Amino acid sequence: MESEKTRISLSSSHGLLHPMHTVLVSCTGKDREPNIITLAWVMPTSINPPLVAISIRPERHSYRLIEETREFVVNIPTTRILKETLFCGRRSGRNYNKFKETGLTPFPAKKVKSPIIKECVAHLECKLHSQFTTGDHTIFIGKIIEAYANKEAFTNKYDLEKAKMIFHLRRNDFATLEPKTFTPKL
Repeated sequence: MESEKTRISLSSSHGLLHPMHTVLVSCTGKDREPNIITLAWVMPTSINPPLVAISIRPERHSYRLIEETREFVVNIPTTRILKETLFCGRRSGRNYNKFKETGLTPFPAKKVKSPIIKECVAHLECKLHSQFTTGDHTIFIGKIIEAYANKEAFTNKYDLEKAKMIFHLRRNDFATLEPKTFTPKL
């Protein structure tokens, strides 16, 4: 039986693509004060070279920091730091030191000046490859120059029982994946 479709306003249509994998992007400006921004609009765009895209509004504090230093780190949070993840998405780094306010630990990255977030399960260190405006957001394309994850949570795929990653549904609502894997036979 086919169910009836309901019309969705165009300004809300992006919600049809949710839940989206939620990440914490750490960055630093020339003043060296690190910041964290929570993002759900993130995706890989190339394997060779390894590229990742993040989408940020120009009025966000992190936007200026990434433009200044031309680098950032994509950190993968888990449900263990869900409250901190929400805080970093609801407060501006102009007014808050998010590391101090949340208790998250800035830890030196291997190849970029921006810190990693120690409590996250995985990290992608990126140098800015390119950027372009798409309506009210700018897409920053980062070339991944270093990638690493907690051994117990990731080998060549995530162990979903150990890495309870966060997925954004809408506003303050999040979900995680049920620790089941399905591999259909063709």
